[in-house]
Amino acid sequence: MTQESKGPNDNKVQTANKVPNSNQVQGEGNYEAAKEYDDAQRRFVQSGKVDAAARAAEPKSPEEEEEMKRAEESGRSHAKEEDPAVKGAGGGGKPSKP
Repeated sequence: MTQESKGPNDNKVQTANKVPNSNQVQGEGNYEAAKEYDDAQRRFVQSGKVDAAARAAEPKSPEEEEEMKRAEESGRSHAKEEDPAVKGAGGGGKPSKP
């Protein structure tokens, strides 16, 4: 049951007595969305299409390559620190293969 508040927010309806459904509680993140994303990434990797997607993402011209480098540098300038997995990749910003 809802109650109307009295005071500075008299037009607002309070619903403090409602308990959220346990699958709606998200706290610091949306666990359901994170799981869906992880599952989709796993399916993509298992599909065998990663190499083709990487080739399709390569720059098509020297101008596009320079634009991509500037965008990467801009993103890195906002980062707190470099990811150790990328740092040890031997340059180029590409992670090393196992």
